[in-house]
Amino acid sequence: MASIRLTDVSVDFVLYQGSARSLKKTLLRSSTSGVLKHDAHHRITVKAVSNLSLEIEHGDRVGLIGGNGAGKTTLLRVLAGVYEPTAGRVRVEGRITPLFDLGLGLDMDASGYDNIRMRAAYFGIEREEIERKMEDIAAFTELGDYLDLPVRTYSAGMTLRLAFAAATAVDSEILLMDEWIAVSDAQFLEKAQRRAESFVNRSSIMVVASHVEDVLRRLCNKILWLERGAVVQIGPVDEVLAAYHNHKANGSSVA
Repeated sequence: MASIRLTDVSVDFVLYQGSARSLKKTLLRSSTSGVLKHDAHHRITVKAVSNLSLEIEHGDRVGLIGGNGAGKTTLLRVLAGVYEPTAGRVRVEGRITPLFDLGLGLDMDASGYDNIRMRAAYFGIEREEIERKMEDIAAFTELGDYLDLPVRTYSAGMTLRLAFAAATAVDSEILLMDEWIAVSDAQFLEKAQRRAESFVNRSSIMVVASHVEDVLRRLCNKILWLERGAVVQIGPVDEVLAAYHNHKANGSSVA
């Protein structure tokens, strides 16, 4: 069964460009909440995740909340293997499907069909399996004969349809999402949300960062509240959201 184990995980980013003083001012103005430190060379180190330990089991649907710069996106990218921890240990059992930038990795010169096949290969899906699903994927995109054309001939909306259909074509064991699906085409949005919710339900584990509480209440059974790269609270959805709202209303410190 799928599982995630993080033990004392930290992620530090060293900023090299510009002076330490000007960078610090920029970061503070942009409400970055990571802990800022200086080293002996006057570089700024941003501790995006700090000594984080976490266990996520089969059946967990975890929503990530916290202010801008709290570490939500960094944590998702650690789970996806995009960022390597500076310290600590990450152990992930199960096939990961990260839905971050859906269009990332598309070959603009290849056809829609070929991009679907390449995306499946990237996720380790056998060609026979994706070919069996190709008719369903093509129907969902509503792109018709455009699927035989290079993706560079597509509009932005058509490209999103292709990328979303390809990404959700095969069941995921561990689904990672940075914000819930959003598209400008209202008719397609409803269709995409139904497909996405079905995709979530078929996954073993889901971790999603979102500012939309309706999404968190509808999809999640746990909430992980992060601030300054550290866990403030994890638990039932209503309980953690209530504590988070109380914190924001009172302007309390969570150091």
